[in-house]
Amino acid sequence: MGANSSTINELSENEYLKKLSGTEAISENDPFWNQLLSFTFNTPTNSADSKLLEEATISICKSLIQNNPRTGNLGALTHVFLCRTKELKISAECENQLFIWQAHNALFIICCLLKVFICHMSEEELLLNFSYRQSEPGSCEAESEDLIEELLFCLIHLIVEIPLLDITYSILLEAVTAMVVFLSYQLFRKDVINESIIHRYLMHGRCVHYTSRLVKTLLYNFIRQEKSPPPGSHVFQHEVEGGGLLYGFASGVASGLWTVLTLGGVGSKPTPQQEESSPLANQSLLLLLVFANLADAPDYPNPYRQAITSFRNTQDSSLQPAPNVHSFQINFNSLYTALCEQQKSDQATLLLYTLLHQNNNVKTYVLARTDIENLVLPILEILYRVEERNSHHVYMALIILLILTEDDGFNRSIHEVILKNITWYSERVLTEISLGSLLILVVIRTIQYNMTRTRDKYLHTNCLAALANMSSQFRSLHQYAAQRIISLFALLSKKHNKVLEQATQSLRGSLGSDDSPLPDYAQDLNVIEEVIRMMLEIINSCLANSLHHNPNLVYALLYKRELFEQFRGHPSFQDIMQNIDMVISFFSSRLEQAGTDLSVERVLEVIKQGAVALPKDRLRKFPELKFKYVEEEQPEEFFIPYVWSLVYNSGVGLYWSPQDIQLFTMDSG
Repeated sequence: MGANSSTINELSENEYLKKLSGTEAISENDPFWNQLLSFTFNTPTNSADSKLLEEATISICKSLIQNNPRTGNLGALTHVFLCRTKELKISAECENQLFIWQAHNALFIICCLLKVFICHMSEEELLLNFSYRQSEPGSCEAESEDLIEELLFCLIHLIVEIPLLDITYSILLEAVTAMVVFLSYQLFRKDVINESIIHRYLMHGRCVHYTSRLVKTLLYNFIRQEKSPPPGSHVFQHEVEGGGLLYGFASGVASGLWTVLTLGGVGSKPTPQQEESSPLANQSLLLLLVFANLADAPDYPNPYRQAITSFRNTQDSSLQPAPNVHSFQINFNSLYTALCEQQKSDQATLLLYTLLHQNNNVKTYVLARTDIENLVLPILEILYRVEERNSHHVYMALIILLILTEDDGFNRSIHEVILKNITWYSERVLTEISLGSLLILVVIRTIQYNMTRTRDKYLHTNCLAALANMSSQFRSLHQYAAQRIISLFALLSKKHNKVLEQATQSLRGSLGSDDSPLPDYAQDLNVIEEVIRMMLEIINSCLANSLHHNPNLVYALLYKRELFEQFRGHPSFQDIMQNIDMVISFFSSRLEQAGTDLSVERVLEVIKQGAVALPKDRLRKFPELKFKYVEEEQPEEFFIPYVWSLVYNSGVGLYWSPQDIQLFTMDSG
């Protein structure tokens, strides 16, 4: 850091900050603002820096909360910022850093203050604090209740109009962050906010006309992944320009506390994570997700969700009318590339889920890609590293797979994509395997992990549903994938026998005991039998539809044929066992005819020959297995806390105390 903690701690005694938060009203035309806003300061990019700043300035913020009703200095500062932004676009085009520098500093202070104000007061009280303004002779007061709307409109206008350059990067990042902060009241409420003053301004006021442009800009910020410019490149270099440029500042200001204070900025070496990431892209994506999950108001729908769920490809030349006024076009190829590259983060996976589930244009485009492995492999790696991921991230990845497997074309194409040397798969060296077989391996591994660790029925159900959707299209299964399918069935069979034995022993023990309640083994048995039947249906579906394409599965089935004997006469499985029994009998007979001590290669050859000879009408047809992802009845109860947990944990300028958070339990995510 450019300044140690003791220097930062002195902020609470800084004369300019004390005057801002003090009892004296400051006119918008006072030279004080030029002095206050002439500091060199890089926005904190991690939670540690943010916490340091919060601790140093909390007393200033609380003092302003106390004195602002009499001074109106928050409103004055806001008007100063609005005034500075009028020349921003021209300043950016002319590379005039002065206006950009001071506007950024004003917005940075406003944002810091907002975080504390929002934490300590209601929306109505915040509105009042922005309305307090000292009347001046000859001055005309603006409509008090419109200042927040004017500020929101200015922020949106800034985001969509100001070009992204080195000198504008910081103010664009701060504008996006300020929008997130304005919407952060949800963090301090246990219930989902359906009606809100700020939501009304954004969805129903003058801001709504910029909906499509704002969503498009945020998406492009995510797509471009622009890194933060080198420290110092976006700061006004008053040393180079000369001492008289800063509106005649006193020379002492240049050496003041604000000027020398840097947090993770000039003179400090960025961490590898900071070098690799794009703060603007990350924060833009978080704001996009917040917008997508705002609740509809009673009298008008969420326009930002409408924009996110209806935008089209720039290559789409169809003359179909736009589904709503907020629809727009964007380069799908660039979006697809960014989505493939950024799947290590929860928020990128959540964006991919949102687009696949709610934007049919994106879903159709993704399913038509010939390089689908670039998207699927990162999703599989999320599931493979389940121990390192939070449960929400795993769920999102799994649901994405379920949505993709609803498409027959996807289920066929993944078996045609051959992969070489999957380095992250460590259970076994996979020098060559189809994407389809790898997908099966990873999903089965997830099921087995869930059986031994989390025991989540929802996760089980979705894993099995994805396998079921693919089962009729299984092609040329890798021998290891075929083995794992049968191994999973063996594990389920063993678990079934164990639960059955426990239930029997419990029943015997209860005959000679008192009326103490028995464990509900019947329910456990019912659940495990549902899963076993699903696995049998998946195996049966493959045999009935593509047996001749999967000799390795038949081989694994024959090798472990004894597993299936106990289920042959079971009333829950008799119907589905008919085909499996017939296949085992048919191929066992052919292998007996072929002789003894057969090599693996010879067994596979006999199986391939038998698959051609087996009359297809001997296999009983069952309804095709098809499962479709259906969002829960009240998805906001899952997605809104999830999105805000990502915001809270992002560490980019947000630093509320866990004790103040009402929306979610901090250790749950």
